Amino acid sequence: MAMASTVDSHRPMTAEDRKVILASSVGTIFEWYDFYLAGALAANIAANFFSGVNPTAAFIFTLLGFAAGFAVRPFGALFFGSLGDLIGRKYTFLVTMTLMGLATFVVGLLPSYASIGFTAPVLFILCRLIQGLALGGEYGGAATYVAEHAPAGRRGFYTSWIQTTATVGLFLSLLVVVGLRLWLTPEQFAVWGWRVPFLLSILLLGVSVWIRLQLEESPAFLRIKAEGTHSKTPLREAFGRWENAKVALLALFGGTAGQAAVWYCGQFYALFFLTKTLKLDETTSNIVIAVALGIGTPFFILFGWLSDKIGRKPIILAGCLLACVTYFPLFGALTNAVNPTLEQALEKSPVTVTADPKECSFQFNPTGTASFTTSCDVAKSFLATNSVNYANVAAPAGTVATIKVGDKVISSFDRGKAGADAAAKTKSFTDEATAAIRAAGYPASADKAKVNMPVVILILTILVIYVTMVYAPIAALLVELFPTRIRYSGMSLPYHIGNGWFGGFLPPTAFAIVAATGNIYSGLWYPIAIAGMTFVIGLLFMPETKDRDIYKND
Repeated sequence: MAMASTVDSHRPMTAEDRKVILASSVGTIFEWYDFYLAGALAANIAANFFSGVNPTAAFIFTLLGFAAGFAVRPFGALFFGSLGDLIGRKYTFLVTMTLMGLATFVVGLLPSYASIGFTAPVLFILCRLIQGLALGGEYGGAATYVAEHAPAGRRGFYTSWIQTTATVGLFLSLLVVVGLRLWLTPEQFAVWGWRVPFLLSILLLGVSVWIRLQLEESPAFLRIKAEGTHSKTPLREAFGRWENAKVALLALFGGTAGQAAVWYCGQFYALFFLTKTLKLDETTSNIVIAVALGIGTPFFILFGWLSDKIGRKPIILAGCLLACVTYFPLFGALTNAVNPTLEQALEKSPVTVTADPKECSFQFNPTGTASFTTSCDVAKSFLATNSVNYANVAAPAGTVATIKVGDKVISSFDRGKAGADAAAKTKSFTDEATAAIRAAGYPASADKAKVNMPVVILILTILVIYVTMVYAPIAALLVELFPTRIRYSGMSLPYHIGNGWFGGFLPPTAFAIVAATGNIYSGLWYPIAIAGMTFVIGLLFMPETKDRDIYKND
């Protein structure tokens, strides 16, 4: 690659530059605003659109709806990525913004199951599919558009502003949802208040579309269009030719996979660990995560700026390496700061599960729809859910699994064979096992009086800083890896596979590992393995891209 010109590399950011960044960033704000709403309001969505089935099934169908939207993002990346390389960046991400915004807004208008029956969940899932497809093309368009407007030597700084908007989306959704819950009665919120956050998104959509309509096309795309050198078949060129396909694979395994693992661990798995493992109440957990994000967000800009000085590669790889080395001690310190009673129980009250290994499943369940019913699975799921460490002892084939807590032995049962007695046996087993672990000192919840808030926020802020290290330079890196003619297509797919699959599967994979091994920290091996893979592949094979001429079209 030729070296880029340094002309204008130190010029101040212009009003037009700020408009480009703002217009591009709004889509990412929208993405994360919708993402957090989906989690916060899942119970309300289930009650309104899936009320024709029992509450458990309704919640499962709601999760499936969100999973479907998540799963189609790579297909959106392919479709809109190719469109962006064919007709231009501006018009493509104007379309993705409009589709994404309307799909979110319409959820607030959809009639309930009680009004239109089965059509309600069908329309809801259709909205999620449209939103997922549009999201697949949004980030690649935003990153490409900003980078192709940025002066040489400042692409990391300019694109890092896009990365900060995930935090803005979080704060915006928290502000709207918490504000409505405080303003309305629980009954009002359940009946109609939950729709308001979706309806308010039309304001964000209107502003973003208005801003984007005023923008000019990317200068890099205009140049290749004028020269007649733009790609006529961008997907075939990006992924059908080995010289380009191997760059996409390198971007995935040497970049976005590790970035996604560190990102999801530092935000989403940290929240999961606080609430599900350490038993800290959800309100407090959300507050400390939000505070850490607020403290850490300026580091996106810092590391984006620094990547223009020392390169994208050293910052991303340093973030991956720090995660690999420090995750275990940091999460151990988090346990001590949040729930010292649990930490003491883990050390003083060993538990043993004796079971036929053939009956023990790997309880990977990303959508909440799988059923693990053997006596081993029932026992391990109970202990993992209650944050109890345990040792595994193999038993002869056909042996019913047992849990030994101190001198007490509790027999599990096969839920799949229990038939009509399943509910009664579940209650009996749960009551007996719960009494045993409580007697051994395992707490039902964290004692808020014992939570060391400054230390908790410090640890979470460190995790967020790792996120900023891997995420701030990633947009510039991806843009610089691909030539202009296939840039939108080339970068979008590895980004969404990395973040959608490697990152999105982190919480359920971590839980499955914990259930299989019997150690509450063993789920950390997943992000450590992925970040370690990216560190090695990136170190050995990833080129430094900060000085590349992104106007070069081959």
